[in-house]
Amino acid sequence: MTQLLIALAAVIATGLLLGRVLKRLGQPAVIGEVLAGILLGPSLLGSRWSSHILPPAIAPGLGVVAQLGVILYMFVVGLELPLDSLRRHARSALAISHASIVAPFALGVLLAFGLYPRLSSREVPFPAFAIFLGVAMSITAFPVLARILDDLGMIRSALGVIAMSSAAIGDINAWCLLALAIAVAKAKPGDAFIVAGEAVVYVAVMILFVRPLIRRLAARQENASGWLLVGVLLSAFVTEWIGIHALFGAFLLGALVPHESALAKAMVDRLKSAVTLLLMPAFFALVGMRTRIDLVSGWDQWLICGAICLVATLGKFGGTFAAACLTGVPLREATALGLLMNTRGLMELIVLNAGLDLGVISPTLFSMMVLMALVTTLMASPLLLLVLRGSVPVSASKPGR
Repeated sequence: MTQLLIALAAVIATGLLLGRVLKRLGQPAVIGEVLAGILLGPSLLGSRWSSHILPPAIAPGLGVVAQLGVILYMFVVGLELPLDSLRRHARSALAISHASIVAPFALGVLLAFGLYPRLSSREVPFPAFAIFLGVAMSITAFPVLARILDDLGMIRSALGVIAMSSAAIGDINAWCLLALAIAVAKAKPGDAFIVAGEAVVYVAVMILFVRPLIRRLAARQENASGWLLVGVLLSAFVTEWIGIHALFGAFLLGALVPHESALAKAMVDRLKSAVTLLLMPAFFALVGMRTRIDLVSGWDQWLICGAICLVATLGKFGGTFAAACLTGVPLREATALGLLMNTRGLMELIVLNAGLDLGVISPTLFSMMVLMALVTTLMASPLLLLVLRGSVPVSASKPGR
């Protein structure tokens, strides 16, 4: 417990200091928190010095705090999501979500033909390697995207709603593809269809049966907040059990609560500061402990790393931009959506860790993909501000914090 408290204090303090610096450079504060975990991890400090701040012994406890933080944060994001605006932009969100998966996934599979002989082995089935690489190219960092929009005061805007909705739908599809990749690696391809079917049933049950109960709960005062938290944990458990990650269950339950109700406002007031300031940094610390950028060495490997970044950006940005334009989104806002959907961050690391644990991707490729996730996340905010400069692309934005 002592080591865990010291680690959290170090990551929070480093994130706050970096956040102040990065805000002056046009980056949201969340980027400072992401970099804090990397800076305090073994990639830059080395294993010896990093172990004094983030000792391996705290990983299990830190992991529990981190997962709880992500679950509660996505619940708060769901509480603040105006579903009325989502209905008005459903056509764009559906088109963007699917295009932002198909285009980078296809490019990732093509890239796998060149990377497989160099960064894999014959013990790894090529289909599993190719699918994992395609999924890694397709992921959008849902929590980081939410934090970027929140820090910029855009999370409840029309642009923010489309981006969040597209990322949510797209990542559910990506998790199903991840299940397919794991199934191929384990020679059980039928599992992916089971995951997809269970996910559809879960969403239907939540909308048809749970939503009316939540509306009745929102009209009550006694113990409403406590029962809602019980519902969050149970919903997160179900989606984790299905295989599409606990945070989607928390997000969906929050989205089903009437966002203008007194219950939703009370929950946001009680949870938001504690979650963003205390629990989320634990997630960034855990990521920093597991990342080893120093494994990438030699000019040839750095060229491959650059190619990975380029292909990932072209696929994600290009697919999103094309779908947005085809559904009537103005050019400037379509460009902004492409930049937002190109944010990968922590969700990327979840996919990469799964591939590394299964032996489908090597530690070197893992490190290259981590660098790609950092680059695509860091480039989002400054380019977004540049694209939106002098325009008012949002319809219901709130002041940034």
